[in-house]
Amino acid sequence: MEIIDQIRGVAALVDIASQYTALKKRGAKFVGLCPFHVEKTPSFTVDPDKQLYHCFGCGVGGDVFTLVMEKENLTFPEALKHLAQKYNIPLPQQSQLTSQTIKLEEKLVKINEETLAFFQKSLREGAEGRKAQEYIAQRNISPETVKALKIGYAPNSWDSLVKHFQSRGVSADLLLKAGLVLPGQKKEGFYDRFRGRLMFPIFGLTGKVIAFGGRTLVGAEPKYLNSPETPLYSKGKVLYGLNLTKDAIRDKNELILVEGYTDFAALFQAGFTHVVASLGTSLTSLQVSLAQRFAPRIIINYDGDAAGLNAALRALSICFEKGAPASVVVLPEKLDPDGFMAKYGADGYRGRLAKAVPALKFLITMRGHGRNLAVPEEKAGLVNEVLAELARMPDAVVLSEYLVQAAEALKMDEKLLRRRLERPAQAAGREEGEFFLPAEKRLLQILIRHPALLPDIFAEAKDNHFAGLKAEAVFNMILDCFRSEKDALLEDLLQRIDPILVKHLTRALMEPPDEPTVTEARDCLDALWKSSLLNQLRALQGEIVRVEKTGDQKRLQILLFQKQDLTQQMLAL
Repeated sequence: MEIIDQIRGVAALVDIASQYTALKKRGAKFVGLCPFHVEKTPSFTVDPDKQLYHCFGCGVGGDVFTLVMEKENLTFPEALKHLAQKYNIPLPQQSQLTSQTIKLEEKLVKINEETLAFFQKSLREGAEGRKAQEYIAQRNISPETVKALKIGYAPNSWDSLVKHFQSRGVSADLLLKAGLVLPGQKKEGFYDRFRGRLMFPIFGLTGKVIAFGGRTLVGAEPKYLNSPETPLYSKGKVLYGLNLTKDAIRDKNELILVEGYTDFAALFQAGFTHVVASLGTSLTSLQVSLAQRFAPRIIINYDGDAAGLNAALRALSICFEKGAPASVVVLPEKLDPDGFMAKYGADGYRGRLAKAVPALKFLITMRGHGRNLAVPEEKAGLVNEVLAELARMPDAVVLSEYLVQAAEALKMDEKLLRRRLERPAQAAGREEGEFFLPAEKRLLQILIRHPALLPDIFAEAKDNHFAGLKAEAVFNMILDCFRSEKDALLEDLLQRIDPILVKHLTRALMEPPDEPTVTEARDCLDALWKSSLLNQLRALQGEIVRVEKTGDQKRLQILLFQKQDLTQQMLAL
């Protein structure tokens, strides 16, 4: 904590914030245009006494560390080092805790390498291995691709991997930390997480094995299963296959983004080597930032069904926010990239790539689907939703050009669109669209429309998973009903919640239904847990500010440690 306080004492927030926006003194504070969103009236405020910033337009806020982390795309330790170097503050020698963390990570990497060798051997040997090879041949995955991706097989056994490591003296606790085993529910001991699955190792940029993903060959659920969060692996920070394809991506100056490893394998084998996979349909800001380090343009190619197209729309929102030029490949017959490649081959896919739909056109098409644009109110709703997405863009020049194109596509007066964008408070449709977070609304739809999925979804839910959300009361009611083995009836929910919430919930449930998957629901759950942590962090920051005024150093120290813990949990997502 001493080095953090030392840096905070010399790193003037006004100076750091001035690197990202021009600030002017207004009373005891400084104001300027927000560096996180496009605006014409300054709403970004820096308080030099409290060393805090807040934007009254988009709501972002924090201290000097959070500002540097957000703007430079750094982790907390990286931001600490960045500021220490900037102000010539020597960092202390590596602490025992840090040393222990490094040693743990080294152990986990070795365990993952040994696990990879075990999976590869299991693919080569035995009756199960031969069946897995037959499946690989049926899927037209070549031996060269198997070798390049280091594909293996996890035997359909409860404890084959556990016994393998027991014979080598590796503790089950380490296997648990590596995400390879699960604790037994009815008796002591542990069992293998991956069973009867074709295994795809997940590598970091440096080529180290950090996690695994498996496709069931025995009809188990879920169909695709990835490693959980571990000291080595955070799903929202990794792009599968980037360690293999980063050079090709640089050469092409663009990348193709698919959902999973089988889609990746199909494209990679067909010669489209500038491809990565997001390992799920909830693309994160950090993944887009990672992609931008290697290429400016992103071609999104999720499944061709309604769920995949909606996932592509959500991914576009992140691309708009990060200023990443994007387009969408729309596949026919509801095919995924793997299925399309098997049916139409590389030439067919090349043709689809050439017809990739530009981001704005895709946005307008998707948002306009099912609307009668001859009805003024319906067209106004479409305009507001499109403007809400475009407003995410950080570059004013790019935004201006998009508004020109949007005016032409929507057959609207460009000046009207610009005025509408500058008056978000009057854009009622936009407020309606943003009442729920995207993941919040989708999870509500899944839980209420598909109660059979509740056991798989709530198995990973925490008690405070939905803290701070608009629909927190709804989620908690459904969770309470589930835990008490009662049905969560919609009519009961609507009678027990606030009328404003009823209005927005019913609107969400009136949207055309999409067939969900457990993976999609869990992706939503992960996104909401991050949002919950962020809400807790903001509340804690407010408490810290209040306690600082009282001079209660003991209480302040406790709160700072809690903030550090929450920040570490955020960074681990």
